[in-house]
Amino acid sequence: MASLLFCIVLCSYYSIAHGGGGDQSFVTVPTSSFEPEPVCSGDRVMSEQNHSAVSLPLVHRHGPCAPSISPDKPPSADTLRSSRARMNHLTTGVPPRSMGWLGDEKASIPTHLGSSVRSLEYVVTVSFGTPAVPRVVVIDTGSDLSWLQCKPCSPGECSQQKDPLFDPSHSSTYGSVDCGSAACKKLAADAYAAGSCANGKQCGFLISYADGTSTAGVYSKDKLTLAPGVVVNNFYFGCGHDKRAVQGLYDGLLGLGRLSESLAAQYGGAVSYCLPAVSSKPGFFALGAGKSPSGFQFTPMGRVPGQPTFATVTLAGITVGGKKLNLRPSAFQGGMIVDSGSVITGLQSTAYQALRAAFRSAMAAYPMVPNDHLDTCYNLAGHKNVVVPKIALTFSGGATINLDVPNGVLVNGCLAFADSGLDGTSGVLGNVNQRTFEVLFDTGSSKVGFRANAC
Repeated sequence: MASLLFCIVLCSYYSIAHGGGGDQSFVTVPTSSFEPEPVCSGDRVMSEQNHSAVSLPLVHRHGPCAPSISPDKPPSADTLRSSRARMNHLTTGVPPRSMGWLGDEKASIPTHLGSSVRSLEYVVTVSFGTPAVPRVVVIDTGSDLSWLQCKPCSPGECSQQKDPLFDPSHSSTYGSVDCGSAACKKLAADAYAAGSCANGKQCGFLISYADGTSTAGVYSKDKLTLAPGVVVNNFYFGCGHDKRAVQGLYDGLLGLGRLSESLAAQYGGAVSYCLPAVSSKPGFFALGAGKSPSGFQFTPMGRVPGQPTFATVTLAGITVGGKKLNLRPSAFQGGMIVDSGSVITGLQSTAYQALRAAFRSAMAAYPMVPNDHLDTCYNLAGHKNVVVPKIALTFSGGATINLDVPNGVLVNGCLAFADSGLDGTSGVLGNVNQRTFEVLFDTGSSKVGFRANAC
């Protein structure tokens, strides 16, 4: 009764203070909506078929909709720590690292070759080889090169996974890429190649991530089956024989970046995905969207200088609780990397401080609590309902997304934003803010689209 009375009083306050009963700037939500159901719920949601050649179920790897529950579900603090490390890497880069492979040869790993792989959360099921072997793989917009763990792999050199390692010797369509081929030269130009190269030798690949994980092996090609009758022949990927400290990533990774090694580039057309509001519901991953699909708001796609993998968008304004923040365009000049693997959104300092102040003011009725990774967190225990301000992000060209409330705004009781650094540097649009939107990357037309309430 006390919680109900509290909600009635608080809701009445917001109704009066913000324009009366018809105001839609705040949303009253039950605290139970913050948590996923223990079982997979909801119908299988797919992209609109009139603009996609193929659409696959996309699920959270630690949720009940996953093909198998990941045994290494991290504590929420670890998830936030990994996400913060990934965001820091995306926005600042790290010095090149050298790692040995193919003997004691050295390979310099540029800063654009990945970030914290531990924060990747969403998986799809595709099949490799002939006959087709199903593989459960994470998707990553921050990588280009796709890879699997493959046989042979000595004990201790590959991470444990539920499925048997992919055996290329059992596929009639598998082939390794020759070192002297154009594909290997392009791999080297994009800084994914490993070891010295000579004609007749297999082309090696190496990916090193900012959190110290890595995978290395043979650059390969095989048939990739996305859905019945939908295949990519001679799909280029890394067959990994040495995967260090990458745990709980199922069978491999699909790279969705902007370089030619990515699945999006090899398949052709646009790529999109919709991340569900909670992990107990399915989303989707789609490839091959046609021109000008309906229902989207578009904004120009940009690049990060020196890091061609990433797609960026530019913010033009932020609204909290129906009030537009007083921010100059210079606050958003660095752009925002659209990233499927970062949980939280990183805003440049001036924009973040304004957002934080407005959100804290709107949430003043709830006690704040300390957190090691985020600075605006609340103790919502004892409340059956919580009044949360809506947050809208407006991008250049006018595209505006109203974030899902509460699961597109809050994560583990904390505001799902952080300070990414100085104005003029790159920010990151994290996956919490992207929830329930179909996010479409149309590289050919250099634009990013958002379709609301897609999953």
